[in-house]
Amino acid sequence: MTEQRKSTSNAAAKRLFGRIAGRKAKIGIVGLGYVGLPLACVFAEKGFAVTGFDLDSGKTDRLMAGRSYIRHIPARRIAPLVKAGSLKASADFRAMKAMDCIIICVPTPLSRQREPDLSFVANTAAEIARHLKPGQLVVLESSTYPGTTDEVVRPALETRKLKSGRDFFLAYSPEREDPGNETHGTAAIPKVVGGDGPVALDLALALYGAVVVKTVPASSPATAEAVKLTENIFRSVNIALVNELKVIFDAMGIDVWEVIDAAKTKPFGFMPFYPGPGLGGHCIPIDPFYLTWKAREFGIATRFIELAGEINTLMPRYVVDRLVAALSERAGKALKGARILVVGLAYKKNVDDMRESPALTLIDMLEAQGARVDYHDPIITVIKPSREHPHLSGRRSRALTDATLKGADAVLIVTDHDTIDFKRVGKLAKLVIDTRNTMARAGWRGRNIVKA
Repeated sequence: MTEQRKSTSNAAAKRLFGRIAGRKAKIGIVGLGYVGLPLACVFAEKGFAVTGFDLDSGKTDRLMAGRSYIRHIPARRIAPLVKAGSLKASADFRAMKAMDCIIICVPTPLSRQREPDLSFVANTAAEIARHLKPGQLVVLESSTYPGTTDEVVRPALETRKLKSGRDFFLAYSPEREDPGNETHGTAAIPKVVGGDGPVALDLALALYGAVVVKTVPASSPATAEAVKLTENIFRSVNIALVNELKVIFDAMGIDVWEVIDAAKTKPFGFMPFYPGPGLGGHCIPIDPFYLTWKAREFGIATRFIELAGEINTLMPRYVVDRLVAALSERAGKALKGARILVVGLAYKKNVDDMRESPALTLIDMLEAQGARVDYHDPIITVIKPSREHPHLSGRRSRALTDATLKGADAVLIVTDHDTIDFKRVGKLAKLVIDTRNTMARAGWRGRNIVKA
């Protein structure tokens, strides 16, 4: 880099540092889903001018009207920000040219072959490149394999002869959202940051340091990418462990939830994880396989991670087997023709997110064996289109009436929303298959309860 280019780069960085420090920097956030929208709100609440970009004009129109489409981010939080002009939303990506900092929060799903699908990231980077100007900071937040920022995003941004570290600045900071978590919101969660060079790192640390409780520098974008995968692989492996223990202890007549509750009284050396009907959400079922895919490039087998994925993927089958056995033993019924009510469609309690939800897989498996399946979810009243279960799109939640509960041959609890009266479920249902230990926590231990 020539002295003139260094001087230009330093001047651009100095200007951007000043705009961030004075909260004058304009923030563009691409992708207004469960990660992008709360991040946009936090930046706007901290005094920055924010524009959210999304191809879905339905989302941008609702936001500009002060309305929300995500349950745990209410309109009362959005409307004042829109009214004040600190939060805008647009489907016109040409406005990115006016941004000082652009943060990418788009999905990173898996293909049917469990390989990374980076089309959203690549397309977004290509779109940013068309409007990129010198002096901007671009940060990728999407969960991905180590090397994505360097191998996918940077080349896409450099297609117009602008160079990272010279003309613009590039960094990676993994999202750490936990939808519905009222204790650890976006601003209260430390942000790990890796920059493409020391100036980019310092700029990204300054940006996030202005809105979150703490920033944690990483030596490179790849290291920061690895941090995110490590966090979710840790959870995936430990959930797989307790899921396997659930199967073993059930065969022994031991309640795995009682075992975990007793074990967690140890003040060191143990961290409680809980079994369930399968993994859901965008992170834990998907992120570990980004690393297994990347590891193959280096000739390394990720047996431990893949085994955990296999165990977690098989949990819906275990649940169905438990339901079939319970129907036969307790009611003398076959699954074929039986009326099954699935309670809870969301992947976790108290959110309206059904991505990768095991409930969808369970509905498919039950219907494939001839069961007649309805579902009830007070938050997800209509099943949205999904890549893996498009045929379920449009189905509506059934009201949890006395007649509905009494008419079901079995009620299968998949998601334990707080708004559901589970004591009433236990009182009225002939048979309850409980995958979350919900009935015990609700204080109901009837003979009609089977844990699965």
